[in-house]
Amino acid sequence: MSYNAKIRADAMRLNPIDDALFIKMAEKLDFCQEILRVFLGDNQLIVLECIPQNIVKNLQGRSCILDLKCRLASGKIVHIEVQKADDDDHQRRVRYNSSILTANIVDPGAKFRDIPDVISVFISKFDVFKQGKAIYHVERIIKETGQTVYNGTQEIYINAEVDDASDIARLMKVFVDNNYYDDKFPATSERKRIFKTTEEGVNEMCEIIERNRAEARAMGHAEGRAEGRAEGRAEGRAEGRLSILTKLVKLNKLSIKEAADEADMTEADFKKLALQ
Repeated sequence: MSYNAKIRADAMRLNPIDDALFIKMAEKLDFCQEILRVFLGDNQLIVLECIPQNIVKNLQGRSCILDLKCRLASGKIVHIEVQKADDDDHQRRVRYNSSILTANIVDPGAKFRDIPDVISVFISKFDVFKQGKAIYHVERIIKETGQTVYNGTQEIYINAEVDDASDIARLMKVFVDNNYYDDKFPATSERKRIFKTTEEGVNEMCEIIERNRAEARAMGHAEGRAEGRAEGRAEGRAEGRLSILTKLVKLNKLSIKEAADEADMTEADFKKLALQ
């Protein structure tokens, strides 16, 4: 099989649970609105703005890139992360991303009561809590009384492993299976169809995969690890972000230190590989 044929085969294997395809699908507001209506159980929910790969800065430490950030008509902010590999402490990942996002959306001098509500949605191929549920709502409670208390943050964990015959489980099948259409989720199905079956869409995904692999080689990754771009999120994050981080440094929106931290590189290595 030729190199181009391998790239095309890898592009065809992508599903919305993969970063590369999810981010492309999330460029359309109707897709974001459709999935959030299902995830949040609100058929009247309105999404005003969707920003894939939204960078939130931390001037004192590690910044982060959110797979998707949405602003709702209610004023709430939702960020979504998709995860295939069970290779980290995901609850702490959600906590960190939510805190950095909150710090970035609050104006200096704002009253605490005016801080926007933030909803974290974590979508995984695996059941994070191993309790046999397709969705988990994690809330704060007072241990002594069992009372639920709310501080403006919500955590929702959704997985494709558990099929409980719910709408969420049905939507997750579109995220992980190779079926292209489900009448219940037309926007999601249509976006997936475009990147899986049309020449223009497949070619766009091939270009993304090829660019990511070229960046991975430049970063010193083994070819075999680069070939696994569509299969693993850990390497995918590093591979897909170098060019974005480089552009942000050149636009003076990130310091070299911040960009290097986000790329898990030393400042010297980042300068050598990204700014040469």
